[in-house]
Amino acid sequence: MALRVLICDERALVSDGLRSLLSAEQDIEIVGTTSLASQGLSLAESQKPHVVVTGLRLRGMQGSEFIRRLRGSREEASPPVVVYAVGELDEVMADVIRAGANGLLSDQSGRSELVMTIRAVAAGQAMLGPDAARRMLTWFRRTNAPVKDALPMARSLTVREREVLILTAQGLSVEDIAVKLFISAATVRTHLYRLRGKLQLRDRAQLVSFAYEAGMMTAA
Repeated sequence: MALRVLICDERALVSDGLRSLLSAEQDIEIVGTTSLASQGLSLAESQKPHVVVTGLRLRGMQGSEFIRRLRGSREEASPPVVVYAVGELDEVMADVIRAGANGLLSDQSGRSELVMTIRAVAAGQAMLGPDAARRMLTWFRRTNAPVKDALPMARSLTVREREVLILTAQGLSVEDIAVKLFISAATVRTHLYRLRGKLQLRDRAQLVSFAYEAGMMTAA
């Protein structure tokens, strides 16, 4: 079954380029493109895309607010979001992860990385492109992270929970984490479930954001 993808960006050059790149993939179907935030929300409801690829420049709404509304209160029923951040500031990129983005790519990302990220988030993973991850890490260090509110919660984690969280934030899949830590995939999923409960977070994307805010990635 083809992956249904919705593209949202006010810049025609970007959205047309993304459509052209993704349409070349046999397992990806473009179900719509739009420059309007309101239409993006409507298309996400009517077309039921498996993944939404969006820029942060949309008519009628800030990109981070668009992601928050798209993800909504029933996040498990909403499509995962990949942000294609062309030339955005690092702090803006950090904000979209907090808003609920599942994947984040910079303008240095190529076609293969874009396609890989779409497939990964459709499978339930959280993905940061290498350049986006580097920029995020540099920004958190420069802004004197960790965030104070995150520290007590980070200290409450067990050693194994910290290991699983850091590897998740590095973009590893459940299976890859299991191999790296010499545990079963089921055990990794149990740790992720407990981490979400303990930290009061909804999904892997928010776990990634927490790992950065708690300063866990600066030492990783």
